[in-house]
Amino acid sequence: MTLVQERAESMLHCSMETLTEHLRTGLEDLAADVAHARRQEELGRLALLCFCEIRPWARRAEEECLAAKASAMSAQSVPTSRNAFLKRIDALIAELEQTCERAGLGESAANLRRARAVEPQPWGRSPT
Repeated sequence: MTLVQERAESMLHCSMETLTEHLRTGLEDLAADVAHARRQEELGRLALLCFCEIRPWARRAEEECLAAKASAMSAQSVPTSRNAFLKRIDALIAELEQTCERAGLGESAANLRRARAVEPQPWGRSPT
């Protein structure tokens, strides 16, 4: 690992250690809500969480990459298929997983990873 990479990693680690308890709890709650909505394929709930909840949290926590990805999702055109929408959501969830990992919320990250692994169901059928 280069010195620049070590410093960048150290800065990320330090910034996540300084998250207030309120921000950590908010991240944990947000991750749980997103994981549940993704497992259940509640597309409307996922859209609300990704467009209206993740970005404000990320901005408060100074998680610029996560905030930028959430903003980009709301600025892009609406996907034409359910699977295309879930693909975009899953990319954002992957960034949320990394944020949880950096914050020391390994179980939340694992829940998000498992939720993303749920295969999309045909319309009209809910996952079990």
